[in-house]
Amino acid sequence: MRAHLADERGLSSHTVAAYERDARQLATFCAGFAIEDPDEVTPLVLRRFLAELGRRGYARASLARKAASVRALFALLGRRGLVDADPAAGLATSRAGRSLPRVLRPDEVARILVVPDSSPLGLRDRALLEFLYASGARVSELVGLDDDALDLDARSARLFGKGDKERVVPLGEPVRAALARWLRHGRPALVDGATTVVFCAGDGRRMDPRGVRRVVERCAATAGLLRVTPHTLRHTYATHLLEGGADLRSVQELLGHAALATTQIYTHVSREQLRSAYEHAHPRA
Repeated sequence: MRAHLADERGLSSHTVAAYERDARQLATFCAGFAIEDPDEVTPLVLRRFLAELGRRGYARASLARKAASVRALFALLGRRGLVDADPAAGLATSRAGRSLPRVLRPDEVARILVVPDSSPLGLRDRALLEFLYASGARVSELVGLDDDALDLDARSARLFGKGDKERVVPLGEPVRAALARWLRHGRPALVDGATTVVFCAGDGRRMDPRGVRRVVERCAATAGLLRVTPHTLRHTYATHLLEGGADLRSVQELLGHAALATTQIYTHVSREQLRSAYEHAHPRA
């Protein structure tokens, strides 16, 4: 299953691991009813499996993903002739409620960006924050950056997204300058020897996603803003592009979304803000 999901469907390692956990969870559930052969699994068994998870407090988003995992599992078993009929073919769950992502105002972003000081770690944090907002990068894309992915002269960066799909994103002058200061003055003060890792921790090793999240949350809290994550900056990047006149297809490419529908949530964000502005300003709103 791992090879199929990773190689044929191009899913990320995190998604593959989640699908495998879901499959093992289903196997454990079935074992409780003495079901060991995949051919013994019926649509009713699968519905009871999801219902049990719902009773145990799993969120709708988690149930939707587990249903997708089960469908992928039995579709694969069917193609390999290991089940006569696919019990998951009609399996569905209520769609996860999709709340609008939080978006920062430009002045709020500016307040966060000026928090880091001029110490080596401060130079790194400023470059990190600038890069997240200027590129819309996912955390996994940021921590995976090496020197050869940056072209500061051309003001661009190569990012490797889900399924190792590569895209090139433009960078503005503020992030180019912040990266140059960090790489020229900050990183050499932290790293004993040569490294090609763009964003490293205080010990010189590559930062991990939790470290990036802590930087963002700490700087946002210092700026008086709560519940700000690296993904908040990605949402903000996309929304500010659309509000500035960028077309949806271009934003899709910049974000590395496989489907345009994934990008369309940002149009809802903008519409909400437009409605708020209308209701505030129009005398007959």
